[in-house]
Amino acid sequence: MSTRILLVEDEPNMARTLAKILERKGFQVRSAPNGAQALSELAEAEFDVVITDLNMPVMDGMQLLAEMRARKLAPVTLVLTGHGTIQSAVEAMRLGAWDYLIKPCHPEDLLLKVGQALETRELRRQVSRLESELRQYSRFGEIIGRTEPMQRIYATIEAVSQNKSNVLITGENGTGKELVARAIHSKSALREKPFVAINCGALAETLLESQLFGHRRGAFTGAVEDHDGVFQAADGGTLFLDEIAEISPSLQVKFLRAIQEREVTPLGTTRPIKVDVRLIAATNVDLEERMRSGRFRADLFYRLNVVAIAVPPLRERREDIPLLVEHFVAEFSRTYGVEPKRVADAAMERLVHYHWPGNVRELQNVIERAFALSPAPEILVEDLPPAVLEEPAPPAAEAAGPEPDLATPRPLEELERLNIAAALRRSGGNKNEAARILGIDRQRLYRKIEKYGLE
Repeated sequence: MSTRILLVEDEPNMARTLAKILERKGFQVRSAPNGAQALSELAEAEFDVVITDLNMPVMDGMQLLAEMRARKLAPVTLVLTGHGTIQSAVEAMRLGAWDYLIKPCHPEDLLLKVGQALETRELRRQVSRLESELRQYSRFGEIIGRTEPMQRIYATIEAVSQNKSNVLITGENGTGKELVARAIHSKSALREKPFVAINCGALAETLLESQLFGHRRGAFTGAVEDHDGVFQAADGGTLFLDEIAEISPSLQVKFLRAIQEREVTPLGTTRPIKVDVRLIAATNVDLEERMRSGRFRADLFYRLNVVAIAVPPLRERREDIPLLVEHFVAEFSRTYGVEPKRVADAAMERLVHYHWPGNVRELQNVIERAFALSPAPEILVEDLPPAVLEEPAPPAAEAAGPEPDLATPRPLEELERLNIAAALRRSGGNKNEAARILGIDRQRLYRKIEKYGLE
């Protein structure tokens, strides 16, 4: 569908001249002699760009801009102004105009501005789409993803947040296990209560016991005052225990008792203290294997593993990478106080193809690195770290198979696979070009490539 432009100009000769310039470039142009008629046109059809004069009868350009803003009309708007009214054009930009042109305008200047306006229009659409997608997942905190494994996680979070069952979250480092725990807490009835997190693998056994259960003054050297453990700190709320597999066998016994009896006994005393916490544990190892080998108590495992959530590694949900990239671009543009960077297609291809041993956390670091090291408005391949660049570039789909033979009846899925393979081969492996050939968006193409094993 060709670009639609609404030209609002009360001088007939000027209107005809501008319309001819635009139509010669293939734009569809509708004209209106004033703001009131322009609003009627905007009510009847969708336009990509509005070009409007400021001084017109019935309703001038300023009033038109104000009405467009009030009615939340979306076209990118250029205003036409004479040399003596540039200040008015600046005022019009405060009302929502994107830029201005000085009359009489040169054809090249007009077409340049229109081209830039269309780029802005497309960026706004992309931002709007991404914001809509991100809003869909905002109810799960900072967990971003739309693949089937992530949809299953969202459903489990919704279900388990309605009760206080213990939850065991498994997944590689950097996959976002704590984010899942926080999402469960924030959606539950305990959301106003404490959320306390502790890394069980980061502390020595004696110190971990003190951190878990607390101690009394004089319980050991250096215990100069009473200290409440994390069980007491999280009382009434959620206690998140990361790297739960690293708890020693002797401490597992005390931990199991605390869960069963819902009480803890601080070091240096024999008086137990009642606690009421919702437990969420996480691990990056195979806890069942440790249980079978005797390194983790079976009774403790089953106490913790009431509801299991497995967070997939990023390499198993590559379709989420573009969405995650846009999320981190928006995050770091705010952090660094700059405009959001574009991500070059070639750079995005590298990011999607990389195997991400550090998962989402590594991707976050890669995007922040691009903001920290380069002031450029675009993230290019050369802005990516050596680890990403050292991995071979995405293949050019040499083995994509023959061109589809449409004369022979085949199952629809086979025809789709062959057609996608042919587009990949014809584009030399460039997925953006292949998506253009197929008439689908890039994210949908990624899903199809993964589905048919054409990576």
